Amino acid sequence: MADAVSADGDTDGAGDGAPAAGRGEWYDVVVVGGGAAGLSGALALARARRAVLVVDGGQPRNAPAAHVHNYLSRDGAAPSELLAAGRAEVTGYGGRIISGSVASAVRLDDQDGIGGFRVALTDGSSVHARRLLVATGLVDELPDVPGVAERWGRDVLHCPYCHGWEVRDQAIGVLATGPMAAHQAQLFRQVSADVTLFLHTEPEPGAEESERLAARGINVVRGEVVSLEVTGDHLSGVRLASGQVVPRQAVVVGPRFNARADVGASLGLATTELRVAGQVIGTYVPTDPTGATAVPGVWAAGNVTDLMAQVIGAAAAGLMVGAAVNADLIAEDIARAVAAYRNPSPVAAEPISV
Repeated sequence: MADAVSADGDTDGAGDGAPAAGRGEWYDVVVVGGGAAGLSGALALARARRAVLVVDGGQPRNAPAAHVHNYLSRDGAAPSELLAAGRAEVTGYGGRIISGSVASAVRLDDQDGIGGFRVALTDGSSVHARRLLVATGLVDELPDVPGVAERWGRDVLHCPYCHGWEVRDQAIGVLATGPMAAHQAQLFRQVSADVTLFLHTEPEPGAEESERLAARGINVVRGEVVSLEVTGDHLSGVRLASGQVVPRQAVVVGPRFNARADVGASLGLATTELRVAGQVIGTYVPTDPTGATAVPGVWAAGNVTDLMAQVIGAAAAGLMVGAAVNADLIAEDIARAVAAYRNPSPVAAEPISV
């Protein structure tokens, strides 16, 4: 374990006595979440010789997808392949990764200048950390239409940059469930000339929006969508309440993006609603530009705070936040070293032999 020290502050590496242990129950940083953001932050911290523990709940948002895209040098990799490589890199620098979930976190009293957090795991065990990095991602709340959840990540999609190329020139339907539906239709029109916007339960678009859709040949279908049709394990159409089935090969939806923020909530960290055109499209944990949250000592990175971040963006955020956490720890290490330098502990006198 990099830069590990015992719980009483004895060093085991290149550190200067900061009370961050890795051999016992103490860590410099506990990273909650083992996706791209969490692993990237842990990698930066491990390379900085910090004692790091990653608690991985094993529920990556992109698990239903077959491939990761727009990740330079890794385009087309399976999500599991990318995570396996990241885990190997983190552990290669002395970071520790465990499978499990965090039940809660509690701030400790600043006794003897240690402070930090006690992190309780759902298996009943607990660990301690000087800092927390929350990288728990988000949950996609899908429209309640039969077939959507079953086909999610396959031929039910939401992001043109993640999946647009794969459905190029196909018959694409956009299921309107929020204010971004027309925008999604225009984005997917870039990859296919056959795009249909299903209004479902959303209101009729205004005159200007209708003109924009018509100008690019995007068909608008009125009526509630009751299910998706599947033939031979492939999406084949969209069924309306009238009974009509409109043939489609892929369907685009607009999930509500809900931050996984239970850990932060246990510390009093609240989420914020993200609104577009007066409608809530998700919740996120607000941070400052360095990733610091409103709770001192707690940082956040990835989709838990940036709902629109793709995998490569989440990884980049993890690196940036990991560096910020390390800088904060260094500032604390310096303050403690200066205090010890100014007030050295008295050295006990050796007993005199007679």
